[in-house]
Amino acid sequence: MNVHTMTAPADERYEPPRPFAEQANVSDPGIYEEFEDEWPDCWERAAALLDWHREHDRVLDDANAPFYEWFPGGELNAAYNCVDRHIEAGRKTQAALKWEGKRRETRTYTYQDLYGEVNEAAAALRDLGVEEGDVVTIYLPMIPELPITMLACARIGAPHSAVFAGFSADALATRMESADSEYLITCDGYYRRGNAFNQKSKADNALMALDREVTTVVVDRLGPDLDHGLDAGQYDYGELLFAHAGATVDPVPREAGDMLFLMYTSGTTGEPKGITHSTGGYLSYAAWTSRAVLDLEPEDTYWCSADIGWITGHSYTVYGPLALGTTTLLYEGTPDYPDRSRLWEIVERNAVDVFYTAPTAIRAFMKWGEEYPDGHDLSSLRLLGTVGEPINPRAWNWYREHIGGGDCPVVDTWWQTETGGMMVTTLPGVSSMKPGSAGPPLPGIGARVVGEDGSPVDPGETGYLVVDRPWPGMFRSLYGDDERYRDEYWEPFSEGDDWVYFSGDGAKVDEDGYITVLGRVDDVINVSGHRLGTMEIESAIVDIEGVAEAAVVGGDHERDGTAVHAYVSTDHSHEPSEALRERIVASVEEAIGPFARPEAVVFTPELPKTRSGKIMRRLLENIANQEPLGDTSTLRNPEVVGEIEATDDEL
Repeated sequence: MNVHTMTAPADERYEPPRPFAEQANVSDPGIYEEFEDEWPDCWERAAALLDWHREHDRVLDDANAPFYEWFPGGELNAAYNCVDRHIEAGRKTQAALKWEGKRRETRTYTYQDLYGEVNEAAAALRDLGVEEGDVVTIYLPMIPELPITMLACARIGAPHSAVFAGFSADALATRMESADSEYLITCDGYYRRGNAFNQKSKADNALMALDREVTTVVVDRLGPDLDHGLDAGQYDYGELLFAHAGATVDPVPREAGDMLFLMYTSGTTGEPKGITHSTGGYLSYAAWTSRAVLDLEPEDTYWCSADIGWITGHSYTVYGPLALGTTTLLYEGTPDYPDRSRLWEIVERNAVDVFYTAPTAIRAFMKWGEEYPDGHDLSSLRLLGTVGEPINPRAWNWYREHIGGGDCPVVDTWWQTETGGMMVTTLPGVSSMKPGSAGPPLPGIGARVVGEDGSPVDPGETGYLVVDRPWPGMFRSLYGDDERYRDEYWEPFSEGDDWVYFSGDGAKVDEDGYITVLGRVDDVINVSGHRLGTMEIESAIVDIEGVAEAAVVGGDHERDGTAVHAYVSTDHSHEPSEALRERIVASVEEAIGPFARPEAVVFTPELPKTRSGKIMRRLLENIANQEPLGDTSTLRNPEVVGEIEATDDEL
């Protein structure tokens, strides 16, 4: 594996600010050694953050590896842990959810309010026929009813399958079919950049593609802005709550290994994979990482900008923070609507303590300019986090300086849908921070970087990121496909009884044990026999002053087979120019070598992105090779594709 990477200056590191370290939930460096000495019993600390209906017999059962069981014998209920027990602790008037709507609407739910609506929704679902073990599909935008119905499902022991609201009808139907789901919760519609968008029509189209009857609950989000009717088997959410006003439902005890939720993620074959997460292991790990890495306390107002339709929203908007009794903030809109100050206005008005977002968003903030955050009082922030993809050093430093005021710790977290929670990152009250490097594995986590033969690579060398022992937040299997679970995730680097989880990501490790994640191992371009990681080339480009974002793909080349094509957007203070193009080429040559020189540098006002904010490199590759574009339905900015095609044709 010959993949290069972005590199921060060797001496660029930051220590945790003393005031932060003094108040941090985890401040003892000895925690790493303690977890090693006590493994796996060290994870009793995570289980202890929850209330158990029945205590577990032991921490880990590895008799049927790699189908590990965490806290076997234990029983608990996730909704009880996220709601009821905080009321019993005397915090019923504390805000649990704060919601900021697309049109500046706001709603606040105290823990008592949340308890009432979760119970009413649970009672309604049960009366509609939902039983313990039934999979309920939830197809909602970022409105309070999304976490509420997730918790209602958990209360009655019904696993939920949240499908991102931006997905198409076909995508919804595929996921419902795979999950054997006979229950759907959706809404009439939602606002997209101020305009009403019909969500129910997509849901209805999906239902027509299924060969089973589906009971549907419809939330009225838009009121008179979008009329909608209810067909047979469809029920209005508000009317159901009214009919069950004041109802209470005893939380159903679930075995620790029982499925809490099902989440679909992209597969290499094109068929989505159903990732199953357990109740006890997942919830305890989400709570522990929220406390140790995000430093959350009940008194905090915390904002994770991820959509709840993705795993980050599950773990770090809903289950982790609510398990700790924190106030969690939900935002329905986009970062630049109605203007580019929107996020910072929300941070200031709500006095947000901890903010967790994606490098994609941070690069957009950089492109727009520091005047937007600088125009607001962000002094309430004490910790920042990044998630979703590697962050380059320039963006890391900009984030710390302009959002964190120059002294907020920044936790750069690596993890996956499959891992359930953070795996590689710094502990903000303990560890030095190195811009561009996620950090060491968390205490108790056996993450390492290995070569093709499975042996550890030397510092500075690139390899594959693997995990050599189980962890509580891990997924239990793929829904209905244990064989694929074993073959795809565990077989590549396992030998005998030594099971090793293969993440599919490339990485390198330095002398201090800090891991820098390079991206997917299949995100490579093979130029003249050199396998180049796209993240490496993109980092060399975005390090140049004036560049906001970059994406590189491989284009057909008569001599080399494949050539590098770079698609670049500039920040607000720079215009595309031939001089900037030359600096880009020179930067790549200097950072990697002349063989990586971009064959084409295409300037574009935006890069094509999915609604979750990820760059759709497949489209750029199709453009570079003058191939049909295929499906563009998941793009949030489809209009930019034509502009890129026109510019590319001129080169």
